[in-house]
Amino acid sequence: MTNTDALTIDVNVDVLIIGGGIAGLWTLARLQQAGYKTVLLESQALGAGQTRFAQGIIHGGTKYALTGKLTASSEAVADMPSRWRACFEGSGELDLSQAELLSDAHYLWSTTSLTSRISGFFASKVMRSRSTELDKKSLPSIFQHKDFKGQFYRLDEPVFNTLSVVRAIAEPRKKSILPIKQESLEHIGGQLSVRSKQGENYLFHYQKIIFMAGEGNEYLLSRFSCDRPVMQRRPLKMVVMRGVQNDMIYAHCLGASVNPRITITSHRDTEGAIVWYMGGQLAEEGVNKNDAELVQATKDELSDLIPWLELKHAEWGVLKINRAEIKKPGTTRPDSFSIEESNNVITAWPTKMALAPALADAVLTKMNNENIVPGTDLSMPGWAEPEYADFPWDEAECWSDQ
Repeated sequence: MTNTDALTIDVNVDVLIIGGGIAGLWTLARLQQAGYKTVLLESQALGAGQTRFAQGIIHGGTKYALTGKLTASSEAVADMPSRWRACFEGSGELDLSQAELLSDAHYLWSTTSLTSRISGFFASKVMRSRSTELDKKSLPSIFQHKDFKGQFYRLDEPVFNTLSVVRAIAEPRKKSILPIKQESLEHIGGQLSVRSKQGENYLFHYQKIIFMAGEGNEYLLSRFSCDRPVMQRRPLKMVVMRGVQNDMIYAHCLGASVNPRITITSHRDTEGAIVWYMGGQLAEEGVNKNDAELVQATKDELSDLIPWLELKHAEWGVLKINRAEIKKPGTTRPDSFSIEESNNVITAWPTKMALAPALADAVLTKMNNENIVPGTDLSMPGWAEPEYADFPWDEAECWSDQ
């Protein structure tokens, strides 16, 4: 039996998006602003993919300029902080005023090692319009300790609670978001048959369909018999810690690598405890360690960088994440977002959460260039409201006995 053997509801749309992370939701909002009748399909809770694992930093490029040179990656995200901040303040392309701003800035610190200090110097010179060196009294409280000897920079990079961004975008548009059963997807010519989580069958007639499902794009491409673009996965193992620290930290620590030695963001769990969420080179190298080895490496790193931090009673967890993006030679990270079309299917990956606005721009440009004309019927059938994902550190299985 196919989806169309039972009673089916026909729905005509201009654009159909599959994938309810920040990139898909941002694009949904922008297309609707432009007058396109757009529906977003999601088989999990909104934000359940890579979005809930993002640290929430709206990068402005500093972390990609640690060699002292502006790179394609640093330039791709250069104006993203100002665009996101404008949205939060109510003057941007979307209204993110209901989102939670965790920190108005991200920080960058260097240790007393020569390599780290030189990296900090070049980053500050290259990015001097985007960073400010801080004096001792302006440092986050944990770094005002008498034993801290490094340098500190304030970066013009806000940090958001990612799932609050999902809610801020989705809530005004939830009637355009359909929770579906992924296995029910069936491509029939230029139409998509799908079953909702409530059991209704829908047949969507669309002018364009966009895959924005992150790692799920690979599955979607196979269902549509598309052999390109090819997706790659770059794994990470992030570490979470809670139970001892009282400081909210949002900072990169510089090291000898082009990647930050460690990147820390802070969040509160459902009980109000502060969770440190740690990435950077630590997470890159963590894929070659088992969980116990990675937790020990994190303890060693923190003891070296912040030796006055007491870790004795900390709780630890390890999160395995696949960064999904368009395949590049040698599995290198793309410099920016990607958007490609094959067999009338647009497949897109933002690469970095911060680039969601730029990706939406590119989608709108493609609509205009291909003369996709918005229809006049904006009516939408009623269906169940979508659910929202939780952060991984709010799930018991996140925490180990390490």
